[in-house]
Amino acid sequence: MYYRFGKVFHFLSILFFLVVFLYIYSAIPETVAYEIDDNGYLVKGVSRSTFFYFGIILFAVLNIVLITPAKMIEKQSTANLKRLFPTGDIFRDYMLTWIYSFVGIINVSLCILTLFVHSINNQNEISSGSYSLFFYMVPIFFVTWVVALFWILSQKFKTLQRGV
Repeated sequence: MYYRFGKVFHFLSILFFLVVFLYIYSAIPETVAYEIDDNGYLVKGVSRSTFFYFGIILFAVLNIVLITPAKMIEKQSTANLKRLFPTGDIFRDYMLTWIYSFVGIINVSLCILTLFVHSINNQNEISSGSYSLFFYMVPIFFVTWVVALFWILSQKFKTLQRGV
C-alpha cells in the first residue's frame, strides 16, 4: 500500500525533472559551460544539443535501470522473487516504496545538478552559491535511503531466519 506513495513521488519527480530540464535548456547559451575559472570564463564546455541529449539519455537510462527491479518484484517475474517477496508481505511493500522513492531522489538530484549548470552559465541571473543548501541535502538523502535499505534488508533476513 505504501509503495503507491513512492510511485506518486517517482512520477512527480519525472515531471519536475522534465519541466526544469526543458526550462534550463531554453535558457542556456549555445556552448554550455560545466567548468569555469576564477574570473568566470569558460574552461570546459559542450554544445547545447550535446548537453540536451546527454541529459535526457542519462535520465532515461537511470530511470529504466533502477525501476526494473521494482517492476520485477511487482510482477513477481521469477520464482525467487515470488518466494522472497510474496504478495501481501510487508517487506515487499517496503522494498517497492524504497526503490520508487530512491529513483525519485535521484531524479531530484539530477534537477539540482541541472540547476547548477544553469547557474554556471547564467552568472548574472543567479549565483551558484545559492544552491549550496541543496548540494548538502543530496548526500544526506542518499545516506538516509541507503541506511533505510539496510534496515529493510536486515529485518527481512531476520524474518527469513525465524522461518516466518
